Amino acid sequence: MQDQQCATTSLPPLVAMMPSPGMGHLIPMIEFAKRLTRHHNLHVTFLIPTNAPPSKPQTTLCSSLSRAISHLFLPQVPLSDLPPNTKIETLISLTVLRSLPSLRHSLAALHRVAALVVDSFGTDAFDVAGELNIPSYLYFSSPGMVLSFAFYLPRLDKEVQCEYKDLVEPVNIPGCVPIHGKDFAEPLQDRNNDAYNTLLYHCKRFSLAKGIIENSFPELEPQVIKWLLKEEQGRPPVYPVGPLVNEDIAQTEEQCLCLKWLDEQPRGSVVFVCFGSGGTLSRAQTEELALGLEMSEKRFLWVAKCPDDYIPNASYFTVDSDPDPLDFLPNGFLERTEGRSLVVPNWAPQAQVLSHGSTGGFVSHCGWNSILESVVNGVPLVAWPLYAEQKMNAVLVTEDIKVALRPNVRANGLVEREEIASVVKKLMEGEEGKKLLHRMKELKVAAAIALGENGSSNEQISQVALKWKGETTTTN
Repeated sequence: MQDQQCATTSLPPLVAMMPSPGMGHLIPMIEFAKRLTRHHNLHVTFLIPTNAPPSKPQTTLCSSLSRAISHLFLPQVPLSDLPPNTKIETLISLTVLRSLPSLRHSLAALHRVAALVVDSFGTDAFDVAGELNIPSYLYFSSPGMVLSFAFYLPRLDKEVQCEYKDLVEPVNIPGCVPIHGKDFAEPLQDRNNDAYNTLLYHCKRFSLAKGIIENSFPELEPQVIKWLLKEEQGRPPVYPVGPLVNEDIAQTEEQCLCLKWLDEQPRGSVVFVCFGSGGTLSRAQTEELALGLEMSEKRFLWVAKCPDDYIPNASYFTVDSDPDPLDFLPNGFLERTEGRSLVVPNWAPQAQVLSHGSTGGFVSHCGWNSILESVVNGVPLVAWPLYAEQKMNAVLVTEDIKVALRPNVRANGLVEREEIASVVKKLMEGEEGKKLLHRMKELKVAAAIALGENGSSNEQISQVALKWKGETTTTN
């Protein structure tokens, strides 16, 4: 028994992490976990809630991690009792809530647990951690602006009676540029929907965390980070550990195709067009985008996804019955842009594309991971938000940080081809684009310093790691 106790105490402290379901929640936490295990002698175990069998990208990613990072997919929970129109935010939150019994069992079986880290939809797990005397932390994978808004939302909910999109004046969020209600996160646009109440519920519980790990850095968001770092009653300490982005290089066939094509293009000449893992356009918008890129006469690398409302033509299948994954593009588009374009279906190695010298601009959905990858590589943006908090992120990069252009959306909901061609030209060759590039290059330097040996990112991660090692000593 004594030998077993000695063996247990000689193990590094363990940090349990519980991301909400989905790759977009898992990837940011993994980047944080890598730094904890590489530089601070901590081990990490991911406990992943599920409402469906784990996807191949999830299992592939988790299996590729070092031995210091283990994972367990918690038993699948049913959601069949929910209405078919239930919003994704509610589905995610209920998946976590219904996984708490298996989370409790898994945590109780672990040794030397220094902390439980959850994301913004996982605050119900704070109660389980409290029962087991494990300190709870929040990993916030959106910008500091959105974190400030999360603290402000309960007050806004009490003071405002109408829908936020109907507010005439913009809202002043602490440390942030004013933002119009129509640009609030998508779940906040209908206050009668369960998704709104779900978000409000979790925001109110942020104060229960012992600390909040924020994936941003002071040079990127100076005013809001300064506000978040102030000690204030009812608000946990905030650790700005960013910019944490995917730095791994995986050699795949798709990567080789994209990078080989980029190698053949002039430096800074290519616009990268990608709307993230969950971003899909309508058929009408896809056609406008294609024709706008064609009209711009610029080189482009486009990750094109089949529109949700697309009905395949009879020609979708070739003579040998293999489907054409780009059949939804306008007739003749690929032929007319041949030589200055590469269109790939569904996926491209984004981190490697953005770090390539030929990439000079990025048409993005404004997911925070994508914005940070742009900053780290000094690539200015066209901000084209689609869902979640992406409109808020678009306001941040256009009106505050000033590293992006935002195209105008017509009353019919479309960004039309002429507007797309115009904004791409401005980004790649206009005076405005040059100013954005200069600003982005400054932030690239600041990001490199933050990520350097004595930079703010490593300093903040070290503070958290030392705290967890100390808490392991006192709680185990």
